Parts: sequence; structure tokens; C-alpha cells
Amino acid sequence: MNSNKKLEQSWRWYGPNDPVSLEDIKQAGARAVVSALHQVKHGEVWSEEAILERKQLIESVGLVWNVVESVPVHEAIKTRSEDCEYYLENYRASLRNLAKCGIKTVCYNFMPVLDWTRTDLGLTLSNGAKALYFDWTDLAMFDCHVLQREGAEDSYDKEIMQEVKERYDSISKDRLDELTEIILMGVPTEGGVTLEALRESIDIYSKIGKEGLQENLAYFLSNIADVCIEEGIKMTIHPDDPPFAILGLPRIATSKEDLLDIIQRVDSPFNGICFCTGSLGAGKHNDVPDILEAIGERVYFAHLRNVHKDEKGNFYESDHLDGDVDMVKVMEILVDLNQKRDHAITFRPDHGHQMLDDLHKATNPGYSAIGRLKGLAELRGLELGLLSVR
Repeated sequence: MNSNKKLEQSWRWYGPNDPVSLEDIKQAGARAVVSALHQVKHGEVWSEEAILERKQLIESVGLVWNVVESVPVHEAIKTRSEDCEYYLENYRASLRNLAKCGIKTVCYNFMPVLDWTRTDLGLTLSNGAKALYFDWTDLAMFDCHVLQREGAEDSYDKEIMQEVKERYDSISKDRLDELTEIILMGVPTEGGVTLEALRESIDIYSKIGKEGLQENLAYFLSNIADVCIEEGIKMTIHPDDPPFAILGLPRIATSKEDLLDIIQRVDSPFNGICFCTGSLGAGKHNDVPDILEAIGERVYFAHLRNVHKDEKGNFYESDHLDGDVDMVKVMEILVDLNQKRDHAITFRPDHGHQMLDDLHKATNPGYSAIGRLKGLAELRGLELGLLSVR
């Protein structure tokens, strides 16, 4: 066995409308692309024709499409509502079509309603670059004054609520509207949710709770298991981002205990983890390398980014090698895991600062070109350095 086998270096691409082109990605040094059919409405079947069209487009520049991120799980499945079985069958059909096209690693999340949540998409750092930021006071201000969720004040400590009062008294309407748009924002190119839809979902999930959501995830995995096993598909769940309950919505993928529970409830090799260092690293309760050691056998895909947290739990996305996550240790574990695999573990530089020329361009939040190029270069160098001393 080759004891210096490299991880598969990839790059997320949102498709033909992405401001970052496939040619840009190739120049950045990635060998593979992580993509999805964002134009397909959630819950509809991904046709073999549409998958092949995207695959051939990627391959036309000498790259490969090796991970789907993501095939969205419809809310009817997450809530196990009356349309659940219909959407489960559609999901199975999409998986079969992906397998026919040779794409067999699928990333997904089971976060209720919202995808990742931030409160500022352009925090200016000391060097002039811009980063994504999460601030508890801004979230609480939205929760209490915009969403007006019943009992919201009880979700935050007194210090945060005092800051909310002071900040709300001086906030401009434009900034409050911007904050609302950011929190309700969905995946780029797919659109967000409305306040009314969020309120309705909060009511639904309050009845489901964490335990009910865990059971619904297990039901989903059990119902796609046969297809995944027959077709050789690996499912990789993305941790909740941020890794704690927000806006009264339950979270079930926030910690080592949560991820172990997911693996154990449906204990089959197809049931894997997308290991996101930034999502897990945003929680003070998480020791990221320790989590990777515990679940490494089921990690088939990795998002590598870093965060800086303050004493209140606010965090911004920092340089990939400079933050609260011990990225050297994480990469060391990934490199060791990779040597034991028949197929290399895929990683991508997750998010990146908006910097240099990208400061003057329209970019998808977190997905500008130059910041991710910098991150990929740093991570590639770190991996090669660790391999050289093995």
C-alpha cells in the first residue's frame, strides 16, 4: 500500500451561474469538483440526463465531479409529514441516477428549514479582507424583534438581552432588513425562506423536538439503505452550522455524541459523515480532532475551514490555518485515515475570505475565488509537509 497517498483535493462549484468558473478552479489546483443541481426544485427527481449534462461540463475542462453537495432532503422527510413517502421515493430515484452516472458520494444535511446561519456576510478584518460572522446579540435581536418568536427572550442570557435592547434602540432599518435577509438566506442560487414559513416551521419542530428529529433521520437513512448498499453510495451528513439550537429549532448533528448516535442508529458503512471543521469548531463544547478520531472510520468527505470564537460564543471564519481548530492535528488524522482507504478521502477548502480583486466582485457568500485558493494552497502544503515526514 502506498503510505503517501494524497487526499482528493476538490472545490465547490454552484454550476454555470457561479461567478467562479471551472477554468478558475483548475488554475487554483483542485483536481475534482463538488457540485449539485441547484436548479432542480427540492424533492424533485434528478434525471440521468441532467446529471450527465453537468458531469460532462465539468469533465470538459479536465476535472471530475466526485461528490454531490447536496441532494437536499425535503422538509416533508425531516418532519415525516404526509408526503414523506413520495419524497423518499424521489430521493431513491435520484440516488439511482447518480450511481448510473458514476457519482457515489453524496453530502446532505438534516438542519430544519434553514441551512447554515450567519449574521454578517462581510465582517472587515484587520487586513482589509472580509469574513462571515455569527453574533449572538444580532441573532437574538432578530429572534425577539423581527421573528417575534414566543418565549424567545428565555433562550438568551441576561447579558445578551441587555445588548439587544441597546443595539435595537440604535439600529437602522436598512441594517435590520439586511440582518433579516442574511438569516433567512438559503443556499446560493436556491433562495431563502419567508418569515411566515419560518414561524410555521418553528411550531412544527417544537412538537417534533430533538428526539423526534433523530428518529426521523434514522427513518430516512433506513429507507434509502437498500439503494445505497446496492449501488455502493456513501451518504455523508453535514454537521449543523452553527452547532447549537437556534430560533427554537432542534439540532441533531452538533457534537461527538450526536455524530456517534447517527452512525449507531443506522449502523452500516453507507451511513457516513461529512467532517466540517468550521461547523464543529464553532462550538465551545467540541474538541474537533477528538471528534475526528472517534468517527474517522465513517468520514468520507471533509470541509476544512477555521473559526475564531470570543468569550460569548460569537465567531468569525478565520484563515484556514489560524483559528481555534487545530488544523495540523486534523490534517494529520485525515492523512493517516487516508492511507487505509481504497479510495481517497475528498476534502475541499470550505469558505474563504473575500480579498484582493474579489472585494470588488459579486460573489456567493463564503465562496469567492481568491480566499479559497489561498486556503487550498495552505491545506495542500500542510498535507504535503505531513506526508514528507511520515
